[in-house]
Amino acid sequence: MKLLRYGPSGQERPAVLDAAGAIRDLSAHVDDIAGEALTPEGLARLATIDPASLPLVQGSPRIGPCVGRVGKFICIGLNYADHAAETGADIPSEPVVFNKWTSAICGPDDDIEIPRGSVKTDWEVELGVVIGKGGKYIEEADALSHVAGYCVVNDVSEREWQIERGGTWDKGKGCDTFGPIGPWLVTPDEAGDIGDLKMWLEVDGHRYQDGSTSTMIFGVAQIISYLSRFLSLQPGDVISTGTPPGVGLGQKPPVYLRGGEVMRLGIEGLGEQTQKVVKA
Repeated sequence: MKLLRYGPSGQERPAVLDAAGAIRDLSAHVDDIAGEALTPEGLARLATIDPASLPLVQGSPRIGPCVGRVGKFICIGLNYADHAAETGADIPSEPVVFNKWTSAICGPDDDIEIPRGSVKTDWEVELGVVIGKGGKYIEEADALSHVAGYCVVNDVSEREWQIERGGTWDKGKGCDTFGPIGPWLVTPDEAGDIGDLKMWLEVDGHRYQDGSTSTMIFGVAQIISYLSRFLSLQPGDVISTGTPPGVGLGQKPPVYLRGGEVMRLGIEGLGEQTQKVVKA
């Protein structure tokens, strides 16, 4: 299934994409793509519904974040060997963990705001993992059974605030609009080989990132198991798993967003995002 949420910000309705790519409303069956609907039992119930029996959504509504009521937005840094090399960082011996605040979450095609005072706003296309079955101390062999689905994430980042201003990375990662997710939450049966998905990002038509999940240092199962040692995971938690090379910081000289640009990004089988960059 490809699950989604559509409508004005804060008023999104649950839906599913049918075989023809049309949006079908799920409001009669679930109140949101969130919580219990993301559990194995909840997804199994949704899978029994014939999309053709659901109301067809007319027109071209705004697509919202593909998951609602996100409890935690956890990110993994420097998780691609070739990206670590372009930034001059050592290959980490354990996953680098940081957070985006849930207030950063926005729709996949919403505008991205450059915060006031920012001079180094950057991009990162990433594979997002949405938890469906909660737990802690999860064994790596069982970790993928805890996944509700996968999605595209743009881990927008302010590099000066992340790297040069002291403290942790979080203040450069969690600004409003710095976490577009979607368009779809793609369930594991339709997501393909998550260890070998092509991923890309363009700014004003120039392709900066053109990579694959195959160069991840820590795979999805490793990441879930690792995180569950330190915190419990709950349905609807989002994990952003790192980016391939080609970020603005890695260009020579570095290239950053100034306002007015259009970003396009996507992951094979998981859909695409398009965002205009504006000044806050």
